[in-house]
Formats: sequence, structure tokens, C-alpha cells
Amino acid sequence: MLPPPEGPADGPPAELPSVAPRLRDLRRRSGLTLESAARLAGLSPAHLSRLETARRQPSLPMLLALARTYGTTVSDLLGEVSPERDPILRADRMEASRTGGWTYWRAGGGGRAMQALRVHVPAGPGPQEDLVRVHPGEEWLYVTRGRLRLTLGETVHVLAVGDAAHFDSLTPHRIAAASSGGVDLLFVHTLLQSGTADLCLGDAVRGGRHNAP
Repeated sequence: MLPPPEGPADGPPAELPSVAPRLRDLRRRSGLTLESAARLAGLSPAHLSRLETARRQPSLPMLLALARTYGTTVSDLLGEVSPERDPILRADRMEASRTGGWTYWRAGGGGRAMQALRVHVPAGPGPQEDLVRVHPGEEWLYVTRGRLRLTLGETVHVLAVGDAAHFDSLTPHRIAAASSGGVDLLFVHTLLQSGTADLCLGDAVRGGRHNAP
């Protein structure tokens, strides 16, 4: 998912006062300059500077992009700490969310290095059809319904029900449905901290050479 364009004017810090110092601290701990971190998150250095000094408040898509850049979670960025983590997630408590035409159900606990999702990828062209993703970590996916077209680097794989894939997320990858009814996946990924200056996210690699999925 790509962060939205920057707004026309700066606003006063109001809703998320703890985010600014947390963003600055995470960037410095990741060994990233303001310019390189902004590039990885799809923001301008000036906009990221305003977020770090509490002159702007980030939207949820921006928080997602920044969490991925720094190898953490949105809950961590917001300073949310759960006193006790329930290891069980019941099916009726998994709320669906839709982003870029895909539907996601969180299938793992928040605030952990490994994140698990159920994902439905619809058939046909969509906002994420040609999106190539490159980011730190590992990904594992398992097809539960339909067929999946998984592109890893220059190689295209078609996976059927029961097939799985496990790969390094720094390999450019693209995911699409290969069946008319779409494809359903179990998806697990890790978010590892990285200071790689040339890490590409979002439309920086669109079409030239794949979330959050």
C-alpha cells in the first residue's frame, strides 16, 4: 500500500504527540539518514522532517510505510504496549480490511516480529497487479483456494491449492491471481531492520522489474 500525497499545509501536533520522537529514534537506530528513510517510505525529506518534529501527523498509510521501513509495527510506532498477549485468535474476531483491491484478515498477534495474514487476491487487473515489492525479511505463503501467480525476480511460478513458497523478501516479488475466482492465501512475513540505502518500496519499483503483499 502506498502512502497518500502530502497535504497542502502543516497542522499543529494534536492527536499523536508520542509519534514524532519515536520516528526520529527509530530512524537513527536503523542507521538511516533523513533522505534515505524518506525515500524508502515514499515521502519527501521535508515531509518526514515535519513528522519527526510533530509539525505534521502521519496518516495510517504513512505509519504502515514507516513501520515497514524501520522493521517494526504500527503499534510500536504509536507506543502501544499490550500487558498480556492472547495467543489465540478466533475466526469470528478476525475483521476483514480491504486495501488496493485485496482483502486481509489478521491471523496473528500484534506487536510481533512475525506477522500472519489471511489474504484474498481478486482476479483481473487492479492497483497491486504490477506492484513489485522489495523489503527486508522473509515471506511464506500457502495457497488455500484458487491458483497464484508468483513472480520472484525474473521467474514466474504458478501455485495451486496446497502449494507453498518461502523466500527472501529482498528478492523482487509480485503476487497475482491466476484463476478466475481469485486466490486465497495464508501469508506470514517478518520485518527485519535494515539500513540498506537502496531498499525499494511501493511505486519506486512499479512496472520496472510486491503489503503489505
